[in-house]
Amino acid sequence: MSDESSVHVVMFPSAGMGHLTPFLRLASLLVNSNHCKLTLITPLPTVSHAESHLLSHFHSSFPQLNLLPFHLPPPHSPPISVDPFFHRVQTLRHSSHLLPPLISSLSPPVSIFISDIFLLTPLVSITQKLSLPNYTLFTSSAAMFSFFSHFPTLALAQSKPDADTQISFPVPGLPFSPLPFSSIPPILFQNTIFRNLLMEDSPNLTKLQGVFLNTFESLESHSLKALNDGQVLKNMPPVYAVGPFIPFEFEKKNTSTTSLISWLDDQPIGSVVYVCFGSRTALKREQMREIGNGLMRSGYKFVWVVKDKIIDKEEQEVGLDEVLGVELVEGMKEKGLVIKEWVDQSEILSHKSVGGFVSHCGWNSIMEAGLNGVPILAWPQHGDQKINAGLVEISEWGIWNKSWGWSGEHVVKGDEIGDAIKQIMKNQVLKDKAMKVKEGAMKATSNGGDCEVTIQKLIQKWKNNVNNV
Repeated sequence: MSDESSVHVVMFPSAGMGHLTPFLRLASLLVNSNHCKLTLITPLPTVSHAESHLLSHFHSSFPQLNLLPFHLPPPHSPPISVDPFFHRVQTLRHSSHLLPPLISSLSPPVSIFISDIFLLTPLVSITQKLSLPNYTLFTSSAAMFSFFSHFPTLALAQSKPDADTQISFPVPGLPFSPLPFSSIPPILFQNTIFRNLLMEDSPNLTKLQGVFLNTFESLESHSLKALNDGQVLKNMPPVYAVGPFIPFEFEKKNTSTTSLISWLDDQPIGSVVYVCFGSRTALKREQMREIGNGLMRSGYKFVWVVKDKIIDKEEQEVGLDEVLGVELVEGMKEKGLVIKEWVDQSEILSHKSVGGFVSHCGWNSIMEAGLNGVPILAWPQHGDQKINAGLVEISEWGIWNKSWGWSGEHVVKGDEIGDAIKQIMKNQVLKDKAMKVKEGAMKATSNGGDCEVTIQKLIQKWKNNVNNV
């Protein structure tokens, strides 16, 4: 395809591995289609080393794409938010006026713009002025997107309920509506950046040409139908299910996982529980020690990824002995592996010895578990995770103890954790349901499956638009 007739897609991610990883997986699908020229705008500096490494490996794997650095102005002082990721999102939103000259300088002319959902409002105004079709990637479930789209209506109709209330809210598009108050992130009933972002961005969804979701029909047919039928939001643009995104080779780091995989190879099929709370959840040490006690009580072998700080740039590393205590660390050595560094999660979840996953229910983690048919013990910590946990629960491939609450509300004791681990590891119904989810995921990502067909139809549409200009 010549440059003159190429579909030139520009993509603009925001911050955090939970957003960058699916963004780059979508970019990979477009690059691999061989019908797109792709430019990735990369905000610099990154928030974490993990993001820097991922971007570097991505570019090495796809040298044909254009990496366009976007150097951000010095951050506000004091920071807009104590959360470094939300601080970065706000900086990006406030710096978006610097983008038009960069976009206009690209060759061939840009045909499509795809941005992260957190950047919706400022970029809609820019793409409208540049007459660019604008799509967004929503990095969570279709169920959560239904909530996101409906939130301003809910917020305007409800003042903050009492924290102990048992009331719930009808949310069109949720397969488990009405939504309990306890599943709504508390920050949405406070004057916070996250609430203000939802209130500002949700009404602008109708100005988009489309929304990409990392999900698939057999898992979220209810939500996808409601979204595309206009039941959630009138004049909703088309919502495209293009998942589950399959991990790519570029995501593998130089960190050797040989010893970890070798250890897993020695374990019986389905005998290991994997424990990980994502790239942003740093649990308190007291809770981490209870998790360690719970793993020991369960009697199962385990791989546990420990994280005790939000970002990996500033603070000096603290050893496991200090985080968990020497006695617990020594006691766990014969039962499993405790890791305080990056791991290839998809490689772990795809291993035959892994039979259960204790997860915070970040959407990337859920999709990776679904791709591999692994039952989930849902332990949501913040944000979209209770809504995602509700989807796992209603799909019957995992369990969720709602009394455990949000992260930090109270310390969940080791005996409860151990009993819950036993339940997911022994329950054959969960295993069977998880395999059904895997079958649906594999069908969606197969040659000629929904994901490939949707991407190819969109690219053909974009190509027609380019040729008709």
